[in-house]
Amino acid sequence: MRIGELAGCLPQADLRGDAEVRIHGITYDSRRVRPGDLFVCIKGFRFDGHAFINDAIERGAAGVVVEKSKRDPISLPIPFIYAENTRKALGLLGAHFYDYPSRKLRLIGVTGTKGKTTTTYLIKSILEAAGHRVGLIGTIQNMIGDMVLPSERTTPESIDLQVLFSQMVASGCSFGVMEVSSHALKLERTVGSEFDVGVFTNFSQDHLDFHPSFQDYLDTKASFFEALGVGATKEGKKAILNFDDQHSDHISKKTSVPVVTYGTKQGAAYRARDINIRSDGLTYRMEYAGGETLVGLPLTGSFNVYNSLAALAACLNEGITPSAAVRGLRETQPVPGRLEPVDQGQDFAVLVDYAHSPASLENVLKAVNSLTQGRSIVVFGCGGDRDKTKRPLMGQIAGRLADVVIVTSDNPRSEAPELICEAVGAGVRQTIGDKPWEMIIDRRQAIVRAVEIARAGDTVLIAGKGHESCQILKDATIPFDDREEAARALEERLESR
Repeated sequence: MRIGELAGCLPQADLRGDAEVRIHGITYDSRRVRPGDLFVCIKGFRFDGHAFINDAIERGAAGVVVEKSKRDPISLPIPFIYAENTRKALGLLGAHFYDYPSRKLRLIGVTGTKGKTTTTYLIKSILEAAGHRVGLIGTIQNMIGDMVLPSERTTPESIDLQVLFSQMVASGCSFGVMEVSSHALKLERTVGSEFDVGVFTNFSQDHLDFHPSFQDYLDTKASFFEALGVGATKEGKKAILNFDDQHSDHISKKTSVPVVTYGTKQGAAYRARDINIRSDGLTYRMEYAGGETLVGLPLTGSFNVYNSLAALAACLNEGITPSAAVRGLRETQPVPGRLEPVDQGQDFAVLVDYAHSPASLENVLKAVNSLTQGRSIVVFGCGGDRDKTKRPLMGQIAGRLADVVIVTSDNPRSEAPELICEAVGAGVRQTIGDKPWEMIIDRRQAIVRAVEIARAGDTVLIAGKGHESCQILKDATIPFDDREEAARALEERLESR
């Protein structure tokens, strides 16, 4: 594509140089530049792409996009484009370069504090049960049909999104479903993508290391729904909101598209009643405008009532029949790292979960307590270089709800794990009473300890990392999977007896 044509898709862009130069690809990482690429300079958390223009040129870049705020006199041997906002430009350029692939899909975005991953998997299962080929983008992995692709972040950078959408279209997908994080919205990674359905799961404290305030976090989530329908090329836009979450009212006032609600309270368009939660799954009866139907799925926990209702509301509004939707939920597979069992034949349960915020830890512990005959034993920590205010809060929740608490290291990053654990422990002390608790900094040893002390009928919950397969330390990232560590600890316990 000619660089002049690409410049034409950007508002108020200013092209300097030969407009006929051909562009063969687009990238924002100078290390990935190939001959003929357009290098877009974006400001990251640690580096500014403008500092790597010469590196990109040496690697064969055919053009560069720079931000107008950097409009010092520039002299380059290749064409360059001044853009108002290079992050936004990256998404617009990518969409144009790949011929607007999101317009050729029905695109469903799921946002909220908790439940995004599970809800996207449930939506995918329903759509596939109805005969559709589906692409999925999220925290654990990206998928095109059954093909699995690695995932580096919850929502990829905007150009990477366009590549994934293009691959989905080329492989025959009719739907794309993806998690939409607040980081992605704030950093404008969804620019250039046209969503048809927006799903809101819930809202509670998280990511206050990134957002300056709770209100900013909420407004960022709401901005996704505010953008729904703006510049639409497709019909049938919907906002699917959690009727039971008080923050849905704020979001509904921001969006211009029709709102559909789900929940357990009277007044929800899709309402669950007669809820029965068991250790091997859950059932409920869903009331909606078309009548009512019995719903069952092999996932447990009251939060999965909401996740499945959200998935049902989204899919039924996309024309999926109730029978296909119910079948899709019934056939869904366990989501990696979400109350995922580790079973080596022991007489107590071991569950691994991604819960890493106060609300998610509280929900998971309540679910565990409702299903446990013996004691609940929780192993958890908090990540370094992240919201410090939630550390004592999570400690308080664990001390209040669990029978035994083991505080340990999570992903300490650049912080001292001992100090993080002390902050968590301060919260535990406020609510634990005379129940046992201990602090074991080494996460492997903490898991071993939990398995050692478990008795028949107990449940060991290992929370915080879920599906993650590594631990991020100050000077290294090491292989570490809670599920593998739990299985190894169980094997050692069984062998020693």
